[in-house]
Amino acid sequence: MMMKAVLTSSSHPEYGEISIPFPIPEEEYDQTIELLEGLGIGDVFAQDCRIIKLESAYPVLDRLEGSAVNLDELDYLAKRLESFCESEDTQFQAMAHKLELTDIKDLINLSFCCQDTTVITDFSDLEEIGREHRINRGGLTADEYYSIDGRAEALELIRSGDGTVTPYGVVYDNGMELKQLYDGQSFPPYLYKVPIIELKTTSGGGLEGHFDLPMSDRRLQREIERTGLDRQDIPLKVELSGLRGAAADALDLDRLTAGDLPQLNRLCRAVEPLTDQEWEKLDAVAQFAVKSDFATLCRLAENLDLFDFVPNVHTAEEYGKYLIQKSGKFAYDAKLRDIYDYRGFGEDQVWQEDGCFTECGYVAYHGTELLEELIPGAPTEEQGMQML
Repeated sequence: MMMKAVLTSSSHPEYGEISIPFPIPEEEYDQTIELLEGLGIGDVFAQDCRIIKLESAYPVLDRLEGSAVNLDELDYLAKRLESFCESEDTQFQAMAHKLELTDIKDLINLSFCCQDTTVITDFSDLEEIGREHRINRGGLTADEYYSIDGRAEALELIRSGDGTVTPYGVVYDNGMELKQLYDGQSFPPYLYKVPIIELKTTSGGGLEGHFDLPMSDRRLQREIERTGLDRQDIPLKVELSGLRGAAADALDLDRLTAGDLPQLNRLCRAVEPLTDQEWEKLDAVAQFAVKSDFATLCRLAENLDLFDFVPNVHTAEEYGKYLIQKSGKFAYDAKLRDIYDYRGFGEDQVWQEDGCFTECGYVAYHGTELLEELIPGAPTEEQGMQML
């Protein structure tokens, strides 16, 4: 938690107040929106949440107390600040103080450019100050870093008289421009965490939409509204994809549109917690189900525990040997290994389990509802036996 804000309605404070942690945990986002709607606040665009009290590690943000903010803007700012290192914390606070920023839109934009400034909090190491100043002005190679006269750079900076004293140190803006990357509508692309899939699009009206999936359903709905992507035929461009195997094959990456976002988000949410072994299992189960569209893959990923999977087993004989020798379900005597009818035993088990052999291995379904109800178009018992 980067900060905690006590919020109320700007127009109807008598409706009550609510304490919200920021960034809002993704699993709590939908419920948070519902709670805010109960107070008549939490609009997608309006700055309708008045901050009664704000607790954070950033004293400069105290100036937001008493002001009206937009929920998602405050959440986005908290995410930006959570990713900062200690030096960026100082740069952000010093410049916010110098520029006397009180609007959350400006604070968001500052989070993208404050790194260009220099803040001196300790004058005892001029060599380090000078080198860091050169880095802030545009970067240095490793050789340049150790070859420059950092002390001379620091003295030149200090003697320039361009510094501004703040509670966070003496700040030099180095010509920093507060660029309007955030226009009050669409948030600038920012990887708060590594997504399963990253998509970008430009609508017919020139509005850019950027989506890092998965996210909560309500957040996705609000992001679509915020970016103006109300036409489902607007094309999406995949910037990054962590989907693998059957899940990746199911996507026609050149034909994704805004209308695919809800199902794609559901798929990403379903596969996000999968381990490498579970990804392999998903591929096998997808082959078993025959179909590999969004809806089917979502159902499979959400119900993987209803399937048994034995990797690298492709025949009834191999399955029978696995069950007797490795599964631990049956007692095995190595002295009798030439007597066991592995193939016959495997065939019998496959028949009882309605199992199927895929390129990845053996798959069997053990859910309580009919497989056809869970996955329309799944193979019948007869189709499974044909693969023995």
